[in-house]
Amino acid sequence: MDEKYSFALRKLALLGAMDDYIAISSRELGEALEMSQQSASKRILELLDEKYIVRDLGARRQRIKLTQKGIDDLKKEYNEYRRIFELTDHMTIHGNVVSGMGEGGYYICQDGYKSQFQSKLGFTPFEGTLNIQVDPEDVGKLDVVRSIAGITINGFSSDGRSFGDVIAYKAKIRNIDCAIVVPERSHYVDTIEIICQYHLRRTLSLEDGDHIDVKVNL
Repeated sequence: MDEKYSFALRKLALLGAMDDYIAISSRELGEALEMSQQSASKRILELLDEKYIVRDLGARRQRIKLTQKGIDDLKKEYNEYRRIFELTDHMTIHGNVVSGMGEGGYYICQDGYKSQFQSKLGFTPFEGTLNIQVDPEDVGKLDVVRSIAGITINGFSSDGRSFGDVIAYKAKIRNIDCAIVVPERSHYVDTIEIICQYHLRRTLSLEDGDHIDVKVNL
């Protein structure tokens, strides 16, 4: 994204345009962008043409809101800056242990996955996953994790049923090697699934609600 657009979107987002329409004149936007009212009017038209914003021309003042495209492009920049300033060779995600839906064990024990886990991750996982509900302030880190190249566990077909790709990210919990797995058809938004060669709940004496840190390799 062009820097002049990202700068304008950042200013609009700081004014609240990411969550809802904001009433703002070209003069006010010009002051925020440190440019003339005429240049600000032109910038609004450019952002509209690029589909970064939508505009409602009311009776008194125009109202502006970021589109999903604008928000997504800002998130990409955000993730890049986080990697520059916050990340080294790993990132720590904090969350609480929760009970899953019981599907993890079924998928993990499929031979088509197990052989790949062994060859690509270096271990055959215990037949089950440890689910971690990520702290609200760390949910944004999941976008950072997904933006890096993970290890692809290829999908396959078995007995007339298809199993999708899984992306794995090597990690550690209390110095125990494990991996975050993200199924192609994952329904989780703020929860991560962890696989390990050990029964993590038993090995680490974990119960629902226990707070835990997951160090993800980058």
